[in-house]
Amino acid sequence: MCYFIYMLNNTMKQQLSVLKKEFDLLKVGKESLISLIDDSELPESVYNSNAIENSTLSLKETETILLEMKISRNVSPREIFEAKNLARTMAYIRNKMKETDLNKELILLLHQMLLGTIRDDIAGRFRKSGEYVRVATHIAPAPEKVENLIEEILLTYHSDFTSYFLDKIARFHLAFESIHPFNDGNGRIGRVIVNFQLSKVGFPFIILRDKGKEVYYQAFQEYESQQSNKTMVKLIYLALLESLHKRITYLKGESIIPLSEYVKDQSKSASALFNAAKRQHIPAFREKGVWKIGRESYSGKPL
Repeated sequence: MCYFIYMLNNTMKQQLSVLKKEFDLLKVGKESLISLIDDSELPESVYNSNAIENSTLSLKETETILLEMKISRNVSPREIFEAKNLARTMAYIRNKMKETDLNKELILLLHQMLLGTIRDDIAGRFRKSGEYVRVATHIAPAPEKVENLIEEILLTYHSDFTSYFLDKIARFHLAFESIHPFNDGNGRIGRVIVNFQLSKVGFPFIILRDKGKEVYYQAFQEYESQQSNKTMVKLIYLALLESLHKRITYLKGESIIPLSEYVKDQSKSASALFNAAKRQHIPAFREKGVWKIGRESYSGKPL
């Protein structure tokens, strides 16, 4: 099968490299701050990943559930466990990242953690004979092929020493979701794996957001129809820039303000600055869906 591989240009790669070096230098001796940022981001990450799968929980409700507090409306036990289990799964890979590599056993363990107490009959195992799944118009491979296909994409990923890391991660995610190895939980496990892979090469977690799911779905459509990874690479790239910008801003100890407030001090229009934030042309980032920026970080360079 022919794959049309999208490659980040050298300028984009250089930007990531510069930010990564700055992040690595700044975080020395500030590991506790990094941990605090990761912890504070967990509810937002859980909320967005579950919302992509049509969870009805709001971000505030997700936070309340993870704090073991009572929420103000009746919510199904399944959605409560979905939030708690996904948070536990994300925390697990953060803690175990240095101890293990991505393999079939880890994928099955993560699935067990995600769907345990929700669907014990399917948790921690691949689809078996007679268990077929469809995602939109895509019919996933027959269950008898799943285990071999997973082993194939793992082998391809681990034996590729030439591709840029984002190209590899995007291709793996697209292939994993195309295989759809589980009866349920494929998207959430796939996004957990993306963060595990980023962590293994020294990058922070990213959030693939519910508000951008149209582009996310488009990436899978392009993969199915054209075998292209272009949109997925760009999506992960922008999310990674945002994650780095956020952590670097905190590590520098800058005064963090809403971008809407920052607009007042600039000659640029609000729409120009918010568009620049979305394209990551300025070091802005989102917290609870609100765009923010370090007051001292943007020097007024061309957008």
